[in-house]
Amino acid sequence: MKQFHDLGLAGSLLQAVSAEGYQAPTPIQASVIPTMLASKDILAIAQTGTGKTASFVLPLLDRLVRNPRRPRSRSCGALILAPTRELASQIADSIRTYGRFTRHSTAVIVGGVKPGPQIRAMARGVDIVVATPGRLQDHLDSGAIHLGDTDIVVLDEADQMLDLGFMPAIRRILARIEGERQTVLLSATMPAPIRRLADEFLRDPLEISVAPAARPIEAIDQKAMHMADRPAKRQALLDILAGQDVERAIVFTRTKRGADRVNEHLQKAGLVADALHGNKSQGQRQRTLAGFRSGRLKVLVATDIAARGIDIDDVSHVVNYELPDVPEAYVHRIGRTARAGRSGTAVSLYDNSERAQLREIERLIGRSLDGSSEQGAPCARGSGKASPKRSEGPAAEGAEKRRGRMRHRRAKPETRHASTGVKSGHRRRPDRAGPIERQARV
Repeated sequence: MKQFHDLGLAGSLLQAVSAEGYQAPTPIQASVIPTMLASKDILAIAQTGTGKTASFVLPLLDRLVRNPRRPRSRSCGALILAPTRELASQIADSIRTYGRFTRHSTAVIVGGVKPGPQIRAMARGVDIVVATPGRLQDHLDSGAIHLGDTDIVVLDEADQMLDLGFMPAIRRILARIEGERQTVLLSATMPAPIRRLADEFLRDPLEISVAPAARPIEAIDQKAMHMADRPAKRQALLDILAGQDVERAIVFTRTKRGADRVNEHLQKAGLVADALHGNKSQGQRQRTLAGFRSGRLKVLVATDIAARGIDIDDVSHVVNYELPDVPEAYVHRIGRTARAGRSGTAVSLYDNSERAQLREIERLIGRSLDGSSEQGAPCARGSGKASPKRSEGPAAEGAEKRRGRMRHRRAKPETRHASTGVKSGHRRRPDRAGPIERQARV
């Protein structure tokens, strides 16, 4: 196995890596670091929690050690684009951690805070800018930032960054870069249509895939539990979080309002919880994450915006209170546990209305989550296994009739349109937090 000192990194960086307790790089680091040092474009796919951030931060810092040059006023040498404020902040933390013995300057350019300090930080030029697309575009349009000295661009979480809603902003940003550039795209998932869009930004890239795309890491114990109704879901959530093995948990909902409702439910039950979503101010989000990271909060209730920005090693459980509309989001959600070599548990609670989402997720990850041998088999609440026998009585009879109606509706012929990949027999829920909304909020 390679060691970090075999990758050709500067001594000051090896010192910082050793101080963090790391000796051997992860597979994605062992592949990306030397390729970046060779100034090649990269399209890298690796599972969440495998060290993608260090794989591009260390080569950027190495370049500063070997070729120190201060960019001109209001410019930067390297630009890192991230989809959320939280992820941008944590990338900046990694730069500070691994650059502790290296002279460098970094600016974080995100929305939700006053622009004045960001403009002042850029006034003398900085080595590395970590930014979200919306706020960076604002500064480019106003002239507070220019990219005349930028020759390296990293797009982290590339599948979301290259989602159609972000494409216009990314095109405008990259158009501002003069001359040749090295472009690096990294992500946990890379659907084929998004990969084709990525080709627009890459020049003879080296494709690095250290694991099958969209396959969650094996250290996560995954299961799905069928819920009869909303009250059953709420009770099951409380039962899961009351477990003695739950050290710290993240509960995911589809909507901001849903996150607030679940948070209120947990607080009324006596749990120390808080919600994290796009309607919170930057200050509120930072305080909530700080409380969760310090252990003051045991439970964080979040929308998918948090799935791309939470890097906390000791999250023991992830609960999908509502399944995501986009199956790739499942991979990012559960990737918040089992980080840095640890194990973790991911539990998905689903009702009859979410069966289609569950089957899409199972097709993506290549395995069954509810232990059923057939697509529509329900599982017993709290067990994740197929229910051996239904209870009898009027309530059960009514439930059976409802299930029969559901089966009848699902029995409609399905055709998959070649252009969209969408089944005509199913109506898919619209993404409530689409890329345009996400861009506006970052």
